[in-house]
Amino acid sequence: MSRAMKRRRKNRGMPPPAMFDIDTLPGSSNLTALEVAAVIRRTPGALEQWRRDPNHALKWRYVEGRPLYRVDAVRDYLAGCDKTTKRPQPHNARGDDRAARP
Repeated sequence: MSRAMKRRRKNRGMPPPAMFDIDTLPGSSNLTALEVAAVIRRTPGALEQWRRDPNHALKWRYVEGRPLYRVDAVRDYLAGCDKTTKRPQPHNARGDDRAARP
């Protein structure tokens, strides 16, 4: 297949950091999935996976077939992440001086 005939694929990587401050936006504003991914520093694919779980902490709604996220929902999600961040476990998380098996 020639280079000109190849199908163009979506960029599934991490988007660049957001060019706006989420704290200055009104809570009722809507953000696209790409904008939210830039704010919370996750890939758009991760957000797509999360939308498959209706009980996920980051809430969204569909408008004209596109997922949109309210700014206040993103702020709530980020506030919840700050409270639930786990401490990193040591290399030997078992506590019995044996190395964990891969």
